[in-house]
Amino acid sequence: MGGNIGAMLSVLYPDMVEGLVLLDSYGFLPIDVKRMSMIMNRGIEEMMEYEKKLPERKERIYTYEAAKERLKAANQFLSDKSLEILLERGLQKVDGGVVFTRDIRINLTNIVRITLEQCLQMQSQIKTKVLLLRASQGLQKTFPQPEELAVPLRKGWSGLRNTFIELEADHHVHLNNPELVAPIITEFLLSQTSQQTANASSINQASKL
Repeated sequence: MGGNIGAMLSVLYPDMVEGLVLLDSYGFLPIDVKRMSMIMNRGIEEMMEYEKKLPERKERIYTYEAAKERLKAANQFLSDKSLEILLERGLQKVDGGVVFTRDIRINLTNIVRITLEQCLQMQSQIKTKVLLLRASQGLQKTFPQPEELAVPLRKGWSGLRNTFIELEADHHVHLNNPELVAPIITEFLLSQTSQQTANASSINQASKL
C-alpha cells in the first residue's frame, strides 16, 4: 500500500515529488472490473459489522514474546531482527503486558479500487523518474496478479525515465536485508537531488541573461 500511496501522490502533487521508489510494489493495483462491485460490497459489509462490535471491542493483551510470536505467525518471511524493529513502533505498554497499536481496519476489504485502464492512465501522468526494485520471491510469488492485469501493468512502467532492478530477495528485503537495497536507493535519490539542483542552477543562470 505504501507504493500505491507514493505513486498516487506523484500523480496528484507532482511538484512535491523529486523521485519515486517502488520497493517490490505494483504501484497501482488494478482489479477486474467485473469483480469491483462484489469487492466493494464485501468491504462495506465488513465495515458495518466492525462498527457494530466496536463499543464492546477490547484489545488483547500479550506478553512481548507472545506478541512477537503472533507477528511471526502472521508473516513467516520476517527475520527475528525485523520482527523486533516492527514491534518497536507496533506495541504499546499497558497494565499486564503490551497491545498492538495497528488499526484493525487494515484487515478489512479495501473498497477503494481502480481498473487497469485507470492504473495505466495514472502511470502515464507520473513525470518524475521512478526506481522499481522487484524482489524475485516477493509480491509476484506471494500475491500474484492475473496475466491480463500484470503484463500491461509492467509494460506501463517501462519508460525511458524508469529504472528496473531485480533482487534475489523476498518482499521484506528492506527489513531483512537492508544492505541490498540501501545503496541502490541512496544512489537514486542523490542523483535526483543533484539533477534538481542542476536544473535550478540552469534556471537561475537563464534568468540573469
